[in-house]
Parts: sequence; C-alpha cells; structure tokens
Amino acid sequence: MEESLLAHLRAVFGDRLQENVPLSGYTSARIGGPADALLFVRSADELAEAAETVWGLNLPFVLLGGGSNVLVSDRGVRGVVVINRARLIQFDSRAEPPTVTAESGVTLNDLAQRAARLGLSGMEWAATVPGTLGGAVYGNAGAFDGDMAGNLLAAELIARGGGRQTWPVEKMEYGYRSSRLKRERLPVVILKARLGLQRGDPQAIQSKMAQFSARRRSTQPPGASLGSMFKNPPGDFAGRLIEAAGLKGRRIGNAEISPVHANFFINHGQTKAADVKALIDLARQTVRKQFDVELELEIELIGEWENEP
Repeated sequence: MEESLLAHLRAVFGDRLQENVPLSGYTSARIGGPADALLFVRSADELAEAAETVWGLNLPFVLLGGGSNVLVSDRGVRGVVVINRARLIQFDSRAEPPTVTAESGVTLNDLAQRAARLGLSGMEWAATVPGTLGGAVYGNAGAFDGDMAGNLLAAELIARGGGRQTWPVEKMEYGYRSSRLKRERLPVVILKARLGLQRGDPQAIQSKMAQFSARRRSTQPPGASLGSMFKNPPGDFAGRLIEAAGLKGRRIGNAEISPVHANFFINHGQTKAADVKALIDLARQTVRKQFDVELELEIELIGEWENEP
C-alpha cells in the first residue's frame, strides 16, 4: 500500500489501525498471511465509518467477524482488513412476535444463549454455529433444519456510494448457504440485523441447544478448521462423496481431511494456506473424476491466490 494512503488511514483511525499484521490470529483455522492494514471497529457506526473511508480511498476492503468459513492466502491481503467487534444486542420481548436487533459482530452463540435466557426461541440452531451474525446473514448460515432465512426480518446495510439502507429478508433472495449479496458480490457491508423469535420455556430451549451441541460434537472434529468446506450437492453430502473417494485422512503438509468428517479440513499446526488449497483441489478433482459431481466451496478464498476456482 502506498505510504500516502497509510498516512491518511493513520490520521483517521489513530491507534485503532495496525500494519502488516498476520491474519492467522483472526481466523478459526489459524491460517493466513499479513494484512497491509488491520482496523478494529466496535460499533455499527464505526463499521460504517470504516467502510466509507476505505471505499473513498478506493482501497481493497475485507471484513472479518469470527474468521470462520474463510481461507486467507499465505501472501496475505492487500488493502484494509476490518475486524468487526460491533456487538450491541437489543431484545424487544414485548413485541408480537418478539424480536432482537443486533450488530453484525455479535457471535451467533452469544445471541442464541441470551435469547434462551429470556425464554425466546427460534435461534437454537445458531448456538452450535461458529462465526458472527453478519457472516450468517451474508451466507445464510444454518444447522439442524434452521437457517438465517427463517429468522431474518430485515438487515441494515451500507452500500458503496448508496449510504445506509434497510433490506427486508425478501430482498436477500436466500438460497442454500447463499444470498444475493454473496452471489453478486455486492459492495455492501452488513451493519445490523433484526430477527424474529418466539416465546418459549427457557429450560426447554436450553435443553434443545444442549442436544444440538452434543450432536455436533459427536459428528464433527475438534481442532482448528474453517467449518464445512463444501456445500452439500443436491440429494447428497459432500463429506460422504469425499470419504467414498478414499480421501478421508489424507494429509498435505500439516493440513488434513478429517478422519472424523471428510467435509472438515484440519490445521494440525503451522499449516500453510497453500496446503489446504491443495487438499481442496484434490478433493474436487477426485470427486469429479469418480462421481461426476462438481463440489462447490462453502468457504471463501481471501487474499492473493494464483488460481482461484
């Protein structure tokens, strides 16, 4: 990044800005090269300010919440990476039905747990999902027959050149682990979301979340991973196909296709993003050759890559 642009960012953001920071500490897989500039935001207003400033300088801009579902290249990210720590939550328990409005840096588990303590149901599925509300809204995260499309009422966004906007859920055009924002890569940032809930018994809600957590622990591997690597093809499961292709437990460097669940790739320590990418390519090529199925990534590749899929 040019020194004049860095100087401008320093002047605007002060000690909130860090330079040449490895992103491995900000991703769930513990993988990733350096960001030219790293900026922390702690409110929706700070996030909007950061987006408008970076867009105004015509700099590349990457937003990270919990850092799940992303693979950051070893060469890192040019431009500005914003770490979203905007976490205000406001419940309206008297509304009918009750709602919650939360900033996009809120973790899904925190949101689900706080709703449960108030006797508000509908977010039980989210207690087991890593990541933040913004990422869930963007990618229609889901688990255990629940997803963001079933909860979202509206999202507050800021669009490049278009200011703040409120999108009702219908405008998101949700599909399986997809949204209009994700498919079209629109230049917007999710600031907040308003979700619909239902009234329930706190003990019953907690029990349901505990059951989901136990199921997840029994079927998904521990350790540093990106989350589910591929979307499930229609009528099938990515993990089943990768296992049937004989790739369960395959390693490249310190990256491994998990022997517990083949749709999870594990970092066994000091793993290179290039090794994970090599496993991704191997899985796609082998499944394509053996079953004539094209696996589609659920995760996103971030940073400088020689050959993106």
